[in-house]
Amino acid sequence: TARQMVLLQDQLRTDLGEGGSSPVDLPVAVNADSLATWFAPVLEVAAGWEDTRLHLEVEDEEYSTDHLRRGGVVGAVTADPEPVAGCRTEPLGAMRYLPVAAPALASRHARGRGYDWATMPVLRFNAKDDLQQGVLRDLGVVGTPPTSQVPSSEGFVAAVRAGLGWAMVPEAQLGDDLESGRLVLLRRREHRDVPLYWQVWTLGTPRILRLGEAVHGAAAVLRPVRHTPLPAVGGRA
Repeated sequence: TARQMVLLQDQLRTDLGEGGSSPVDLPVAVNADSLATWFAPVLEVAAGWEDTRLHLEVEDEEYSTDHLRRGGVVGAVTADPEPVAGCRTEPLGAMRYLPVAAPALASRHARGRGYDWATMPVLRFNAKDDLQQGVLRDLGVVGTPPTSQVPSSEGFVAAVRAGLGWAMVPEAQLGDDLESGRLVLLRRREHRDVPLYWQVWTLGTPRILRLGEAVHGAAAVLRPVRHTPLPAVGGRA
């Protein structure tokens, strides 16, 4: 692609001692939940790259490989382990999501030792977000409870805390909410571990390799994938 040619030409000039065409854009696709949690250290590392500008495309982890197929990004944080043509896939780890709600909301819909999932309001991030519906299907809930939509990772958690609905929230975003009682865990066994991968061009220029090292370094906080995770059909952008 044209972007690959720019990177190769720039590297060739550097190798010949002519200096590179600085700075070069490195576009990357990353999902919003990752950007709001474990991915942040990549930004700190990239701040020191005088020859490179990082351009982020926020996309659902189930769909970020579409950017790779179009040649729009050099790498993507994705839930798809199958490499796109011209790319390689490297495992990063798993993000755990927990079903949580504000105490007042949970109390209103408590039924015995459980909850009336069919009537308890639920949140979704956007139309692609199927994490909550996956839990409802597992619980045998028919139909769709009252649903609100909040397409912002930080705003999504704020909406859960405000009692707008229950939702699957990244463990890394909860802080001490469960310990303090600000939120309650609705069903421990219904957590979801979403595996994440780094799909990146096989074109191994120093800039791309340096980017990959930063991503893997930041991803060290993710959970290891110890077993075959439950499928995340429609993740969270």
